[in-house]
Amino acid sequence: MTSYQDKPWLTQLNDAQRAPVRPPASTLHAFRDAVRRAPGRTALAYFDGRLSYAETDALSDGVAAHLAGRGFRRGDRAAVMLQNTPHFVLAVLGVWKAGGVVVPVNPMYKSGEMTHILHDAEVTAVVCADRTWDAFLRATAAEAPSVRIALTACEAGLQTRDDTRVLRGERLGPREGADDLLTVARAAGTLHPVPEDAALTADDVALISYTSGTSGTPKGATNTHGNITYNAERQRTGLGVAEGATYFALAPLFHITGMVCELAASFANTGTLALAYRFEAGVVLDAFLEHRPAFTVGPSTAYMALMAHPAVTREHFASFATLSSGGAPLPPALVETFRSGFGPYLHNGYGLTECTAPCASVPPGKRAPVDKVSGTLAVGVPGPDTVVRIMDEDGRDVPFGEQGEIAVRGPQVVPGYWRRPDATAEALPDGELRTGDIGFMDRDGWLYVVDRKKDMINASGFKVWPREVEDVLYTHPAVREAAVVGVPDAYRGESVKAYVSLRPGSDPDPAELVGYCKERLAAYKYPREVEILPELPKTTSGKILRRELREGA
Repeated sequence: MTSYQDKPWLTQLNDAQRAPVRPPASTLHAFRDAVRRAPGRTALAYFDGRLSYAETDALSDGVAAHLAGRGFRRGDRAAVMLQNTPHFVLAVLGVWKAGGVVVPVNPMYKSGEMTHILHDAEVTAVVCADRTWDAFLRATAAEAPSVRIALTACEAGLQTRDDTRVLRGERLGPREGADDLLTVARAAGTLHPVPEDAALTADDVALISYTSGTSGTPKGATNTHGNITYNAERQRTGLGVAEGATYFALAPLFHITGMVCELAASFANTGTLALAYRFEAGVVLDAFLEHRPAFTVGPSTAYMALMAHPAVTREHFASFATLSSGGAPLPPALVETFRSGFGPYLHNGYGLTECTAPCASVPPGKRAPVDKVSGTLAVGVPGPDTVVRIMDEDGRDVPFGEQGEIAVRGPQVVPGYWRRPDATAEALPDGELRTGDIGFMDRDGWLYVVDRKKDMINASGFKVWPREVEDVLYTHPAVREAAVVGVPDAYRGESVKAYVSLRPGSDPDPAELVGYCKERLAAYKYPREVEILPELPKTTSGKILRRELREGA
């Protein structure tokens, strides 16, 4: 029987990474410590605008004062529905200073999705963009009896390089039923007193992060302040990023990766968080040259888009101490192509909303191995306070090298789902997260993720994991993105179908791609059909949506 408690992965970690993690009680404590130590340092950089730690502290005090003055109390929930702008950070800090819980929301959501969240979380306050409020959220919020407070933020011109109006509080006009976020932020202590310290603890819920709902109604994972600060501190001590360095928000802040690995980690390191609204490859590359960040994290699809941009050069990535990838599978071919073309090594990582972003990552100075049999790139090794094990369907450990469901136990794992004891009992028995991902671990402690359990294809009784086929497609010089799904087959039950998008200037015949895979995979694994699309459907965090492809097949 394998003993995962022996933690063989400790051999992969340096002394700083092995040290016990002693995080502050909350991200708010970390932020206030940064304000105390470096009040004049830039906390937020947004195109040509800058806010120091002291200014960010004062403005978020104003948000907290307004919320408290309007009856927002400790434990109340506030939905924050914004892109990567300073408004997002001011809103989050203000909610925490008022003792509340942030419900981060994808700005692309529509009325039906917001209705579920507003009612399920019993949201008291909403913070959104002006145009979102005008388009539908004012009407949607009016139907949610718990919503009593609304703040809006101007998004006019936010995608232009030299626009600093976001920091001056300019707006398009009054919004019925809502107050302007920056107006109340700059009135700190004048209209309403700044609330007393909420004395947040590690056990207090910081976020209710709604899952994507691919297997049913979205559930709210209750990320505590302790969950967040543990992983933020692991980022601070384990990435080799200098204190005060710039973190670039490549991942959206409303996603758990952006919230923890960018926002919280930057505050933990008294760093500067550089923002650029939302991902657009040319804007991001310009921001890299302007802000010279030392760290960023994003999905593999974002790096693919950056690599494909006609203006990209090695200089765009010259400032980075560490580049990380997470949230979507990282093909080994992409890692090598990126390293040879631009210099840095892409450090893989693995995590879920329920483990507050990463639970395994590739340590600085290490290179993730590729499994010789499957061709899968390791996602990293767990930290010293985290146990990742591979289990069979009865919950027993499987031997090193054998596949099973990945289970995680550690300080970053959430205590449960918001008001869903049934889902909590199923996914988190005795506090251990059953991820639903299939993977294996080698004897050196490297973790490999094979695929989602529900995405496995059964072709004539043989198991086919889409990731293995996708990794082969990524080695073809014409393929930019790839996704593999199972489609009904009268003879085999299911057969393998691949969808790809192409690199600029490439025009292979689909039959060529089928043949390429046929030469490199077992007969039951290679795709019988390849369909070429201009773009593959993705979530806003960059994860390719196999579900949409499967439903449209």
